[in-house]
Amino acid sequence: MEKNINITVKVWRQNGPKEKGRFETHKVNNVSIDTSFLEMLDILNEQLINENKEPVAFDHDCREGICGMCSLYINGRPHGPDDDVTTCQLHMRKFKDGQTVTIEPWRSAAFPVIKDLIVDRRAFDKIIAAGGYVSVNTGGIPDANSIGIPKADADEAMDSASCIGCGACVAACKNGSAMLFVSAKVSHLAMLPQGRIEGARRAKAMVAKMDELGFGNCTNTGACEVECPKNISLSNIARLNREFLSAKFQD
Repeated sequence: MEKNINITVKVWRQNGPKEKGRFETHKVNNVSIDTSFLEMLDILNEQLINENKEPVAFDHDCREGICGMCSLYINGRPHGPDDDVTTCQLHMRKFKDGQTVTIEPWRSAAFPVIKDLIVDRRAFDKIIAAGGYVSVNTGGIPDANSIGIPKADADEAMDSASCIGCGACVAACKNGSAMLFVSAKVSHLAMLPQGRIEGARRAKAMVAKMDELGFGNCTNTGACEVECPKNISLSNIARLNREFLSAKFQD
């Protein structure tokens, strides 16, 4: 039997990175508990448009937990109160009738607010551009299984590659560190023979770019791993540290 709830939404409104932001409070009534969180925001925006008010700007694309664009800080948690999901996979059944829901953008100096709930996450793109790729000529496409890779390494590389770059790790970290993101991108290449060739250059370049862009230092509190919707392991940070130190000795 379908159940509807009434909620109060406190949503962050900000016209740009240099503008002063504020919270606005709105009532959203008769929301089905089967409604996704982004669909609830769509309902709120329809309500605002009907009241001749400006709708809330928020980011989204796939709505399938793949792209990471839907990043929101909800009631004090990146992506909201559910575990191992992105905001677009969060449903209103996780909230109670009459509850107040506070919605904010990511809070990080490296992710300036563009408008309302949308932040500029191009800093991640710049880190990837610094070295998160394979550029050497590794030849044509090999036959399946022609390159021997232990299954444990292949599995770990795939687990690291599942990072969608949403930025929840940065938002959860008290220091605004991007170490979990960077370590995942370094790890998934470091575990494979094609990526080992440029391993030293990659680790140094990506860490240097991360520091340049103003991300904080990692103090191993583990909040990033807890809030990551894709369960990226903290062990990747240990691997990144080893890769980085090893690269320094090669100078």
